[in-house]
Amino acid sequence: MRLVPWTPDDLLRRIDDVITVYGDAMGYRAELLAARRGYVATHARRPGFRAVATLTTDGHLAGFGYGYTSASGQWWHDQVRGALADTDRKTWLGDCFEVVELHVSPPAQGHGIGARQLRALLTMAEGGTTLLSTPEAPEEASRAWRLYRRFGYVDVLRDFHFPGDERAFAVLGRELPLPADQKL
Repeated sequence: MRLVPWTPDDLLRRIDDVITVYGDAMGYRAELLAARRGYVATHARRPGFRAVATLTTDGHLAGFGYGYTSASGQWWHDQVRGALADTDRKTWLGDCFEVVELHVSPPAQGHGIGARQLRALLTMAEGGTTLLSTPEAPEEASRAWRLYRRFGYVDVLRDFHFPGDERAFAVLGRELPLPADQKL
């Protein structure tokens, strides 16, 4: 497996594979995935866009991650902004890289791919902080939660509900840049 940086065009060329990995990793229904395709295409053109992919030796997509500069007028940013106190808005959203998606195909999970993708993405990111959201889950049972905690993400919002999704989410954040010598 090899980890590669992706341009917006790289991601868009492989959008079918991206949506497949996303759907498999998240367990989403097909009708939701059709809508996500358009969102991903829009995200790839946002300022500060950074992406990585993990490819198998035969070129199949095993995982991917991307993010961009979080800004007013973006749906996720505005939802989170509305739930934060003024001081937290300034701290977390003033100069923020939003990790939008970070997924590994279920058969490839448990081999450190997510950690390598997250490290690469955060190393490429611009900004003083980074935020992400993840479904609420018992931390000890969730690979995603353990990964984010290992990377030093702290609670920003808990039990948060985005409009249109019945699940509760946590919004997690950390300062950037990652220390070069940080053991993860």
